[in-house]
Parts: sequence; structure tokens; C-alpha cells
Amino acid sequence: MAEELDAILIQVCIPLPIPMIYTGFTDAAHVQGWLSDHATIEAKKGGAYDLAWNEPKGWRSEGEVLQMTPDVDLDVSWEGPPELAPLMNEPLPKTHVYVRLQESPEGIDVTLEHAGWGSGDAWEAARSWHFHFWDDRLHRLKDYLIKTAYG
Repeated sequence: MAEELDAILIQVCIPLPIPMIYTGFTDAAHVQGWLSDHATIEAKKGGAYDLAWNEPKGWRSEGEVLQMTPDVDLDVSWEGPPELAPLMNEPLPKTHVYVRLQESPEGIDVTLEHAGWGSGDAWEAARSWHFHFWDDRLHRLKDYLIKTAYG
């Protein structure tokens, strides 16, 4: 069996308090400010982490909170967009997205790790698509939170 692809690993530093950043991942209203067009989130282990987008049309990630430690980390299952659904979403297990917050001299390091990729060209394309998606969204998160905090 071929080896799985490496996890996507992206980090941004946000100069705001940890609770404010953590809420950016666990409060549906905030998640809709940077990640998805619609969100239903039950911030507890086993809770729903359902996200939906207007574009690409029909994209819905019906995830679950796999693990969470308030103000420290969050791990959720993930479903890819419609064109990647046959590859990523069935059969289980899905990929998962792990976020960790850690203090650094410049602020709070937000590290996102998207893992669970298979192997082969189709998986490489899916991983590449998500790398660009997450890189864009984490920068949107930073902009959104700073604008929310300071106006």
C-alpha cells in the first residue's frame, strides 16, 4: 500500500487574546465571518461541526467535533467540496482538521493541521486544493478577528 500524503500544516500569528481566537473556531457567527457561509456548531466533543458554502455550490462539510480543549485546541472531521466528495467523503474515515493555539512572542500562533490524506494523484490534487483553501482562510481569520477586535 502506498504511503499517505503528509498533513497540510499552516500557521498564522494573531496578536489577540487566545479566548477571542478560539471563539473564531467554535462560535458559528464568527466562523461565518471567515470560513463558511453557514455554520452549525455544537462546541463539545461529539457535537456537530457543520459548514456550508454558497460556492462551490452544494458544498457542505458535515463534520463532528472529535476533540476539544477550550482555548487550546480543536479537532473536527472534514468533508471536501462536491468535486472531491467521492474521493474524500466516502467511505469513512474522512480527513480531519486539527487546530492548536499557542503563545509566542508576537502573539498567538494558530497552527492548522489537515490530516488523513490517502495516496495517489487524486489525493495529491485534493490536498493541493485544500492547502490553498486553508492558506486563504487562515489569513481571512486573522483579518476578520483583528477587524472584529479593533473595528
